[in-house]
Amino acid sequence: MASCWGPIGKCATYSSGASEWYGMVDSWASICASRTKLSPGEHSVSGHSERGGIGVTELVPVIDIAGWFSGHAMARRRVALAVDDACRRTGFFQIVGHGIDESLRGAIKDVADQFFALPEAEKRRYEPSSREVNRGYSGRKSESLSYSIGAPRPPDLAEAFIVGNDRVVDGDPYFEAQRHRSFAPNLWPSRPPRFREVVWSYFVAVDALSHEMCRIAAVALGLDDDFFDSRVDKAIATLRCNWYRRHADEIVLADGQMALGAHTDYGILTILMADPIPGLQVVASDGNWYDVMPLEEGFVVNTGDALAMWTNDEWASTIHRVVPPKTIDADRRRSFAFFQDGNYDAVIECLPTCLSADRPARYAPITLGDHVLDKIVGGRAQTALQSAVQTTGDRLGDQSRGMR
Repeated sequence: MASCWGPIGKCATYSSGASEWYGMVDSWASICASRTKLSPGEHSVSGHSERGGIGVTELVPVIDIAGWFSGHAMARRRVALAVDDACRRTGFFQIVGHGIDESLRGAIKDVADQFFALPEAEKRRYEPSSREVNRGYSGRKSESLSYSIGAPRPPDLAEAFIVGNDRVVDGDPYFEAQRHRSFAPNLWPSRPPRFREVVWSYFVAVDALSHEMCRIAAVALGLDDDFFDSRVDKAIATLRCNWYRRHADEIVLADGQMALGAHTDYGILTILMADPIPGLQVVASDGNWYDVMPLEEGFVVNTGDALAMWTNDEWASTIHRVVPPKTIDADRRRSFAFFQDGNYDAVIECLPTCLSADRPARYAPITLGDHVLDKIVGGRAQTALQSAVQTTGDRLGDQSRGMR
């Protein structure tokens, strides 16, 4: 028997075949799949729906970040303190006062509906050539996100279209080294006609917002506000447009099958716009699943693995999932997840403000690119890659203890 140390530190004890480790992960996933605690009438983030003594607004607070853009030091500090508090709890919060135009938010929903209504054969023309290329169309049951945390589960039921950062500088060695993968060309569809224009405009707007959120995070962590600037200026950021409606052939689902399976996000932070209907769930410290109802005018923001590693786990990267609608006639669910995954060569290592004599660095340094790629490939190959599983060890143990 031995203990493994991966980029997220010390994992569960495992044998040479890792069977005990995978068994623990699978047992945890089985418990997760059967532990939904809120009934349909209790889906609320603006109210105070509770289960097990934990309020939904306590888990996912709403933060008005307009003060950050005011230029006033005290207002900026208040925003940073609120973000710090949320990230130490679950790493999930909703933001308003973000400045993203509502017409742009509506436009991307419209073109997404038009694209996903196209015939399956036409959509599949925009599938990527390799699992390592995070671009283009991803069909139903083509991936299983739970594999990214080492939990084998049936394939996910959501469709997606993924757009990446293609603002590359020709001849720059940094970009040229990843032209085949992290900076591969986007696979823009010819229909609907405004799809490329609208989706790219949204990408640029939310990318700019993600840079501001990184500056807020830096201040919250006691760093200069530009700490992350050089770590996100050539980012492998992606926008994933998710679309799901329960189909007639999905009246009976496989055990544990999700619209998007249980996972953590891989990079620095995620900015999500989603329809204000049930679906997104997070695991709380009591081991239960809680529903998160997205605000119509807001964004759900959550911290990813990279920030958890940078902060020595002072900030949380929480396991979450998207459950399918209960019936085939339920409304479709759309979400637009922007992943600020940072520069692929940026090294994740413990921040000086999160390090002390009694709290040494828990994790070996790793680049953002290596960490993110292992997670993406594991979900698409529907294989629990050992390197990807190791990055979830401590978090999995912490969040499963209350679920047994």
